[in-house]
Amino acid sequence: MMRSFGALLAAILIGAALSGQPASAADKVVHVYNWSDYIDSKALDEFTRETGIKVVYDTYDSNEILETKLLAGRTGYDVVVPSATFLQRQIQAGVYQPLDMSKVPNAKGLWPEVMKRLAVYDPGNRYAINYMWFTTGIAFNSEKIKQRLGNRPVDSWDIVFKPENLKRLADCGVYVLDSPEDLFANALRYLGLNPDTKKPEDLRRAAALLSQMRPNVKKFHSSEYINALANGDICLAVGWAGDAFQARNRAQEAKNGVDVSYAIPKEGTLMSLDSFAIPNDAPHVAEAYAFIDFMLRPEIAARNTSVTNFANSVIDSKPFIEKEVASNPAIYPDAATMSRLFTVAPYDAQTQRLVTREWTRVKTGR
Repeated sequence: MMRSFGALLAAILIGAALSGQPASAADKVVHVYNWSDYIDSKALDEFTRETGIKVVYDTYDSNEILETKLLAGRTGYDVVVPSATFLQRQIQAGVYQPLDMSKVPNAKGLWPEVMKRLAVYDPGNRYAINYMWFTTGIAFNSEKIKQRLGNRPVDSWDIVFKPENLKRLADCGVYVLDSPEDLFANALRYLGLNPDTKKPEDLRRAAALLSQMRPNVKKFHSSEYINALANGDICLAVGWAGDAFQARNRAQEAKNGVDVSYAIPKEGTLMSLDSFAIPNDAPHVAEAYAFIDFMLRPEIAARNTSVTNFANSVIDSKPFIEKEVASNPAIYPDAATMSRLFTVAPYDAQTQRLVTREWTRVKTGR
């Protein structure tokens, strides 16, 4: 999942007697490193009760943070959840071990369409198993948007990329993902260019378009927009589908009158895939397989989706997912919408430097 730099790492030791202390070497344990707000915590407790394996569960909100740890070696983690584009270059760097699918019997229930898309980054699906997939779109406060834009539908990137539209929303607060992959890909698509292009001239055109947002953006961040939307502190965010619905649920629980909606722009958008992988230096490989297989159980996958509002890739989980979530076309898009979703390959080192430099200029305005 593409999230901001400078993340706050929150560590939760599940089932250990002393909080903050490592589990005994004699105990069975699995160390998991996953995105924040991305699992049903009760599923972790249930896994421990059933298997006797304690879960040390750490979180991050940036692929860059995970990648830095992986490339440095000796992470101490048994299961990590990289996004697909980062996964591809990490596979090439040799940081993951090939999966023995005989140890993941529940993988037989994976959605072929999702795994086919993941295979673009992991040929043959040798190193990763999809956990969740989702879209990048527009999350918004329905009432505040209507006050400023009237009855105009929020169904196009026009709302974000046309300065005259975004300017009308600046007073009520706009957040944008601190994720150049998401923003550049969608800006390129909006401009009628290949969202997967690596041409410097195309990327600079996208950067010029994105720079027009800067005067009207309150903050670039990849997780804070959830609470900001839920509390009514902002009226629009370029964010991820699951996060948008988490914001909606939090507002409903608070009964604060805030109505959060989410739209997949009609021009299409980036489809992202976050997947389980086992680092080469994982100290508890058997426990890692047990954890992954448990999370692929239809009932468990359904609970994770119901709690997070992110789509999972286990086909047989659909009947167990809360009806409101399973029937939501922004979480599980119909075939027509799926056809407008695209994926992008990772940047090579030279292109990455260009994108990073241009993205810094977008955020800073200089």
